[in-house]
Amino acid sequence: MATARPTASVYKFDSPEEKEQKQVKLGAVFAAPLRSDLVKTVHRDMSKNHRQAQGVKYEQGYDTAAISWGTGRAVARIPRVPGGGTHRSGQGAFGNMCRGGGMFAPLKTWRKWHRKVNVGEKRHAIACAIAATAVAPLVQARGHKIDEVPELPLVVSNGAESVTKTKNAVELLKGLGCEDELEKSRSSKQVRCGKGKLRNRRYVCRKGPLVVYGKDEGISKSFRNIPGVETSSVERLNLLQLAPGGHFGRFTVYTENAMNRLSQIYGSYKAGGGSDEKKGYSLPRSPMTNTDIAKIINSNEVQSVLKPAKTGLNQAAGIKQRKSVLKNQSVRGRMCPGLNKRIAIRRAEHVKGSKVQKSVAAAKSKRLAAVKAHKKQKKQFYKELQGAYKVEAAAEEEADEE
Repeated sequence: MATARPTASVYKFDSPEEKEQKQVKLGAVFAAPLRSDLVKTVHRDMSKNHRQAQGVKYEQGYDTAAISWGTGRAVARIPRVPGGGTHRSGQGAFGNMCRGGGMFAPLKTWRKWHRKVNVGEKRHAIACAIAATAVAPLVQARGHKIDEVPELPLVVSNGAESVTKTKNAVELLKGLGCEDELEKSRSSKQVRCGKGKLRNRRYVCRKGPLVVYGKDEGISKSFRNIPGVETSSVERLNLLQLAPGGHFGRFTVYTENAMNRLSQIYGSYKAGGGSDEKKGYSLPRSPMTNTDIAKIINSNEVQSVLKPAKTGLNQAAGIKQRKSVLKNQSVRGRMCPGLNKRIAIRRAEHVKGSKVQKSVAAAKSKRLAAVKAHKKQKKQFYKELQGAYKVEAAAEEEADEE
């Protein structure tokens, strides 16, 4: 729920620093659950419904008598501009990869530009956005300067609806503590980037307060020329104004009439307390009134009816724990007899001074001595063989000479 406050103070329109000696009852809509996902989804679809269809002309990129040169000329078979004497002649045409050619998958006017939004879904989103206007952290998170604002939701007396001068409207907002907010919007006004400045939307500025009224007796004209400030009738509240950019929590000023009308428009949570003006509509309800799951689980009411935790479940069910052959020695010994002993011997080989290491070192030295002795015998054998060859060669030379 957004807020549990039953009432809000009403401030005088002619002297906003003073409260009137009365309170206005907050409607049940201010207790609606805050569904940011719902607001973002509805805002995204609604913002697409003011677009104007556009597309690329079907002749675009085909305004030349280009034709392919065919094969055999060591060039691509893309159509080429005819003629000569200019840079344009011989250039590729028509293809989407060519300069001045057609567009790949060109935009068509029959694209699905608009989106249908369910009426109930839209009403739920507006209810969530209205509830968020009474939560100060959400309003500050949107960047609004509300340090001097006395309270949220901010309600002003009905005399504000008859203000006809912009000067008086500015004084009213400043008296309500909105001076920093007005300065923020005024200083942010600047010329738009891009071609939008040529299309009747030259300037942009940050969003300021939204003034919601019940009856227009000049209030819309008096506030419309203040940078960042917008007005809206309570009967025509729009999600695009309540949650600009899909982020709820806009700083909103209500008149007393508007606050009273919210209860009639959106109804209450009582049995049979649906809306009087929106047929078949009831405010959204939160699935849980208390979202502190840990507190619910650990409460005496829940713990008293829980069964005690079961211990030794696997043994009771006759299930044995599976053990890894690679990690458990006993299982490894049963699966591979003698493996544990071989592993212990290999480990002992690296232990300095152990019997295994000494025996391995002795075997190694014995093997090296045998290799050394064999090498010596090999050299001696080679010498003898070489000497015998020389004697035999000398005998053959003598025989040839004779």
